[in-house]
Amino acid sequence: MLLESSAAKTKAVTVGSILITTGLVLSGCGSKAANSPTAEARSCVDVSGPSIKVGSLNSLSGTMAISEVTVRDAIALAVEEINAGGGVLDKKIELIGEDGASEPTVFAEKAEKLIKNDCVAAVFGGWTSSSRKAMLPVFEINDALLYYPVQYEGLESSKNIFYTGATTNQQIVPALNYLKEKGITSLYLVGSDYVFPQTANRIIKAYADANGIEIKGEDYTPLGSTDFSTIVNKVRTAGADAVFNTLNGDSNVAFFREYKNAGLTAQKMPVVSVSIAEEEIGGIGVQNVEGQLTAWNYYQTNDSPANKAFVAAYKAKYGQNKPTSDPMEAAYASVHLWKNTVEKAKSFDVTAIQDNAGGVTYDAPEGLVTIDGANNHITKTARIGEIRPDGLIYTVWESPGPIEPDPYLKTYPWAAGLSG
Repeated sequence: MLLESSAAKTKAVTVGSILITTGLVLSGCGSKAANSPTAEARSCVDVSGPSIKVGSLNSLSGTMAISEVTVRDAIALAVEEINAGGGVLDKKIELIGEDGASEPTVFAEKAEKLIKNDCVAAVFGGWTSSSRKAMLPVFEINDALLYYPVQYEGLESSKNIFYTGATTNQQIVPALNYLKEKGITSLYLVGSDYVFPQTANRIIKAYADANGIEIKGEDYTPLGSTDFSTIVNKVRTAGADAVFNTLNGDSNVAFFREYKNAGLTAQKMPVVSVSIAEEEIGGIGVQNVEGQLTAWNYYQTNDSPANKAFVAAYKAKYGQNKPTSDPMEAAYASVHLWKNTVEKAKSFDVTAIQDNAGGVTYDAPEGLVTIDGANNHITKTARIGEIRPDGLIYTVWESPGPIEPDPYLKTYPWAAGLSG
């Protein structure tokens, strides 16, 4: 029943967003039909001058700001580095930033502004799947490009979105395989009440059913929730081997503090999280999450020349006490992937970029990544990390190499029917 309720809410948000953004299209730069790219949308980007505009769209306020401010900072760093190296096709990048305010409808409105009023060549940003789904029709209607940098639930592919965060087979499935190999036979699912946790847990339950893992309980709470006493008490008494956590934003602070207050530890009942990284650990308090596990594709502690350079540059710009994290790195890489694709296409034109994206690579801090032209996702190395007392995350397992994206889980028989 809860799944049905959430799906209804998600559908309502998405439909509402489509209606809002369609109205903005019709009232913006002409009155072309909203179900096809407008002439204005295709001609708005100015390539005649010495610079090219791109947009960053992140939550700088609201419950998701704890995670998204640093993503904006990483985008700005990439732009600064590219400009220092001569720009893109001999043009310097002008970055225009907007605040999505942790609200899907605001993301849709600001995306419309960046595309139609600011005439940007691409937009980098978004975090929650609700924000992405609200923006998706805006980019498709206007035939514009969004580079989305956060891991997500999969089951989606748009020619107008490049997904530079992990899809399910590059994060959640490897995490489940890791838990199974460690002898975990039961899980409790805790998540925020929106599309990513609901869909991710649908996938987790399908995997569990096929792999002999019992789901002891499943609870959701609205984004921004701070009272976890009831949920943590249910987790404590359920007797699960581990918790799979899909909470997002500052709700993680309250959850882990309550978790520790209840006497639950990584040794007694480990928590695997897919949406907290180094930046959030400071807000949660390392004493509340020490020893807990995360599933990502990048950690600040990755040992590679590319990562050492990235970490040094980020800290030099924003402060030595500022950590780097997976979504930041994916956002940073996305700007470089856009640059490399533009240079391969020798054009800022959307169609030219789409046609030339397949096979484009970048030696990212996480390792070499490659765009899959069939689905606009990228190859990524899966990593399970453990939170240590210094507040950093250290890899305890990683995949042998980059994993090809499979957003619809077509290669997993247990996932049949999930995308229907």
